[in-house]
Amino acid sequence: MTAPPRGILQTLFRGIGLIARGRAEGLNCFGQSPRAFLVSLLPGLGLMAGTLADSVISGHGSIALTMLLSSLCALLAPPVLSYELARLWGREAFWNRYAVAFNWTRWLLVLLFFTARLAHRSGLVEARGFQLLAIGLAFYALWLSWFVARHGLALTGMRAALLVAGVNIGTLLLVLVPGAVAGRAG
Repeated sequence: MTAPPRGILQTLFRGIGLIARGRAEGLNCFGQSPRAFLVSLLPGLGLMAGTLADSVISGHGSIALTMLLSSLCALLAPPVLSYELARLWGREAFWNRYAVAFNWTRWLLVLLFFTARLAHRSGLVEARGFQLLAIGLAFYALWLSWFVARHGLALTGMRAALLVAGVNIGTLLLVLVPGAVAGRAG
């Protein structure tokens, strides 16, 4: 497996940076094909594989499968749920554009949260400051999701907000409810 050409990575980072600052032209930095969508899933799948391997090596293999399935659901539920809403509103022609940008911009949120957590653990930010940063990041994540939905699917602001709410609530239910039900049954 070879590394992607440097120009592709620069274009991805440029697109993420533009979208992060509220510039819709960043959507043009990502591919819009089914292949581009599959490629946008690779970092998440790689992270899951690494986490699974670490869990198995650490002797937590019994929990690893549950974590893997939960993570896979969290990765795939947003694209499935958003596609259904896009189809309902007649915007499925724009869905690949939206889904690819959505998947890539998630990594910005991971980086920001990791940086805030690192600052907290190293003592640069106290507990209260970290809580405020986490709340701010949560609101930023909602805005970023809304922005990508609004411009990626060419939706009204209200429909973009409905999509964000529906995708987030639906994903939470799909990830958390099976575990809760399994816990009650056991």
